[in-house]
Amino acid sequence: MMAQHSYWQLFSSVYSKDVTLAFRQRSEIVNPLLFFLIVITLFPLAIGPEPALLARMAPGIIWVAALLSTMLGLDKIFRDDFNDGSLEQLIASPYPLSLSVLAKVSAHWTTTGLPMVIMAPVFALLMNLEAQALGATVLTLLIGTPLLSFIGAIGAALTVGLQKGGILMSLLVLPLYIPVLIFATSAIDTSSMALAYGGQLAILGAMLAIACVCAPIAISSALKVSVS
Repeated sequence: MMAQHSYWQLFSSVYSKDVTLAFRQRSEIVNPLLFFLIVITLFPLAIGPEPALLARMAPGIIWVAALLSTMLGLDKIFRDDFNDGSLEQLIASPYPLSLSVLAKVSAHWTTTGLPMVIMAPVFALLMNLEAQALGATVLTLLIGTPLLSFIGAIGAALTVGLQKGGILMSLLVLPLYIPVLIFATSAIDTSSMALAYGGQLAILGAMLAIACVCAPIAISSALKVSVS
């Protein structure tokens, strides 16, 4: 019982610290959301304001914007802790490193992915997305953005010890984002045709469940290799 309490205390302290720092440096929250808005706003200007065309392209545009916005803050998930030495303390701690990693990824999603989920209906309306597809858009972002954070954290862990590792991290994680992008946009497309899209959501949910179990272990191993 005491061990469970200690584990929860560790998780909550790491999570609270990262969220508090993000709110103090508000650019970490505002910049991804602002980038998301700019990308979605630029597409109608580039391809024209025709409602049918915008509605057809909306799923892909929304998800590409969400993917790129999520990547903006990935480099800093472990970078600050690496620079000030606290990452080494987490690795040397008797507590599982994967628990601290799970807390840091959760904090990243809270400050980056969750605002996009909340604002998704507004952005979808900007793209003239049909009303029946709004629910699918929110659901795919709610399931898919944590998955993006988990996958991106693996790349961030592998490159945390490298100077200017952001480009290499992008090359590592972008191919892994493709399945998420395919199933998420497929679900929104299917819902816009008034068809059942539960299959795509189930696949995204299964991918998220696997990531919740396996990604913290992979990230922990990558951090140990990078720090050593």
